[in-house]
Amino acid sequence: MKYLAAGYSAIVWGSGQFLNKQKLKGAIFFGLQLLFISIELLTQSAWRNAARLTAETTARFDLGIFLELWQGQLGDIHNYGFFIRGLWGLVTLGTIPRVHGATVYDHSIMLMLGGIIAIFVILIFALIWIWNIRDAYKTRLRIEQGVFISSVQYFKDLWKNAFEYIMITPGLLLVVFISLVPIVFSILVAFTNYNANFIPPRRLVEWTGFETFGKIISIRMWGSTFVQIFLWTVVWAFLATFSAYFFGMFQALVLRAKAVRFRSFWRAIFILPWAIPGLVSMLIFRVMLHPEGVINQMLLSAGFIETAIPFLSNTSWARLCLVLVNVWLGFPYFMALISGIMTTIPQEQYEAAQIDGANPFQQFRSITLPFILASTAPQLLMSITFNFNNFNMIYFMTGGGPANPNLQMAGSTDILISWIFKLTLDQRMYNYASAFSILIFIIVASVSAWNLLRTRAFKEG
Repeated sequence: MKYLAAGYSAIVWGSGQFLNKQKLKGAIFFGLQLLFISIELLTQSAWRNAARLTAETTARFDLGIFLELWQGQLGDIHNYGFFIRGLWGLVTLGTIPRVHGATVYDHSIMLMLGGIIAIFVILIFALIWIWNIRDAYKTRLRIEQGVFISSVQYFKDLWKNAFEYIMITPGLLLVVFISLVPIVFSILVAFTNYNANFIPPRRLVEWTGFETFGKIISIRMWGSTFVQIFLWTVVWAFLATFSAYFFGMFQALVLRAKAVRFRSFWRAIFILPWAIPGLVSMLIFRVMLHPEGVINQMLLSAGFIETAIPFLSNTSWARLCLVLVNVWLGFPYFMALISGIMTTIPQEQYEAAQIDGANPFQQFRSITLPFILASTAPQLLMSITFNFNNFNMIYFMTGGGPANPNLQMAGSTDILISWIFKLTLDQRMYNYASAFSILIFIIVASVSAWNLLRTRAFKEG
């Protein structure tokens, strides 16, 4: 009997629950099946426009329709509903380009996005369908064992035992449709020819498989540019992170010294660069570092230099300025973080070190520094990851410049994320930008996960 209840629910949602005398639960599952079917029916052009509603344009839910979908035998696909059009659009990316005066045409990118959303919605309903079958089976099994639970009692127990999961479900749905769908979309673009030459709806986009990745590897200019920018991105990420980290540590140690008075005042002053919006500080520094900016004017007036220093138009100067400005913006965070951590170090360790004759430097090297590094390792790794993709600093300070003829559509200070930005908006090479984004994600995620799993703070947590 339990298999019969599960089989009924597999065909008509909630029918197994009705068989188990749980009418409320059965009505809810049946209503969800009606919702799924209604989404398909009510989004059909033929149904909505009351045009030709025939057997060919009515939504069918059998295995044959998926075979027809792949073989392109569905006839006028524009008459079908959300799910069938979505799957068809994701597979084909459209078949009718827009011509002058046309009223019916396909837009490849909209079809791809609609197909991704359709798949996620189908997966959600599939989970509900499985839940419906399992519930009918397990409920019938308990009834055969002499235990009956009413629908009301079932939902009370569900609320009590799965309260946490119920509360996180709305947030999970938002994550799926606001974060996960765009991520999947950006990944799929890498496997198409979506670029300036194929802009829908006038020219439809096509699936190209791994062709874009093959060109990145085979065309020397692309590979050389990627390697050079990747190496500078790694150097930038480590320089920007550790310079701000150790300068922040230095300031925290200075403020902790017994000779320093008015510590709260000095700490508040040093926090100001962190409190001011970073974008404002970057734009101010960009103006100050201009050839006719205040820094060059002061140096010229004082006689220290005879010609203006090309702070932002010379590769070495521009990279140095990026690191120094990042120190200004980043050290207050580490100073505040490390100051708080040092207050948790047991004073008994310092007293024991003093008894053993350790000088202040030895105490710092053997007690303070290891404790700080162990406690801040996760934040340090996250900061490296952040600077690896620190688009704002590069874009608003140097714009990726100065120009470099040896790089493909990139400047000397461009990091990977700013280069991808240029490929996307300036050159409209969306497939290449997506492919490089995938490579960046694989590299950053792998290195970050490997390092984070090895930290003592993570293992103890």
